Amino acid sequence: MANIGIIGGSGYTGSELLRLLYMHPEAEVVAVTSRKLEGKKIWKQHPFLRGFYDISFVSPELKNLEGCDVVFTAVPHGKAMQHVPHLLDAGIRVIDLSADYRLKKEVYESVYGLRHEAYRKAVYGLPELHGDEIRRSELVANPGCYPTGCILSAAPLAKAGVIERVVFDSKSGITGAGIKPTEFTHYPNVHEAVVPYRVTDHRHYYEMVQELGGFQPDLKISFTPQVFPGSRGILTNAHIFLREEPDIKKIRRMYEEFYRECYFVRVQDEVRLSWVRGSNFCDIAIFAGEDRVVVSSAIDNLVKGASGQAIQNMNIMLGFDEKTGLDFPPLFP
Repeated sequence: MANIGIIGGSGYTGSELLRLLYMHPEAEVVAVTSRKLEGKKIWKQHPFLRGFYDISFVSPELKNLEGCDVVFTAVPHGKAMQHVPHLLDAGIRVIDLSADYRLKKEVYESVYGLRHEAYRKAVYGLPELHGDEIRRSELVANPGCYPTGCILSAAPLAKAGVIERVVFDSKSGITGAGIKPTEFTHYPNVHEAVVPYRVTDHRHYYEMVQELGGFQPDLKISFTPQVFPGSRGILTNAHIFLREEPDIKKIRRMYEEFYRECYFVRVQDEVRLSWVRGSNFCDIAIFAGEDRVVVSSAIDNLVKGASGQAIQNMNIMLGFDEKTGLDFPPLFP
């Protein structure tokens, strides 16, 4: 049984970790931190967890986490770096759900406008691309929610080196913006609307460049995110312009072969957010156009886009079957 700690248990990703880890047969949550909620029962902050957890929040001091085998850092960017080196030095494996370790140091500092004071090399935690590296790692940087769906939708063609340009058009439920209300999550602003934001300069773009560029360095990428008035899910349409005329049957076989050993990627005839809700699956569908291929992907942003993928990474790091605690059908309808 692995002892698990969570730094930052008051938000959406922290509560989703708690929900999913409760069902994990090989993991026990022994410490959950929150400075402002220290001493408060977890279920009082997250009433949907009443009857499942009876422990209280503790402060994020190392002494409260020393008995952990793995710690998840579910905190805003710029905050994880305050904890990660101390945890690693204490021999505790870390899965960081913030952006602090996803990018190279100089790229991170440029994109996020912060000085990285505690940089450590991490493995980018997309298991379908980096499973072997994750298995050997002490520090995994869990991907952003948008990059998860985008990268998986284009990776097979990028690895083949046949993409001229890819345009990612993604729509996210409002939980992707976090638990703190913002302009884009305020009900009157998002109700009956689809709202583009950071139209050409979203920070997650740089993860896509890093990962897909690792396959095909000359790949041209564009990305536009939007918010829709739903709680969960990210639907991405990847418009992929190829260097050769699209052969839809060949491309579908390419995707099926690329993801043949990847349990959580399902190549479907079409995708719906309602077919992945509450699950760790990424559904992918492929369509041929006259001048491009459109690859649609659907994920639950809180599961495969965050906490579920983090647990998938934990399973790989600890030598468990990657499906452990995550092998259940989506919630439909």
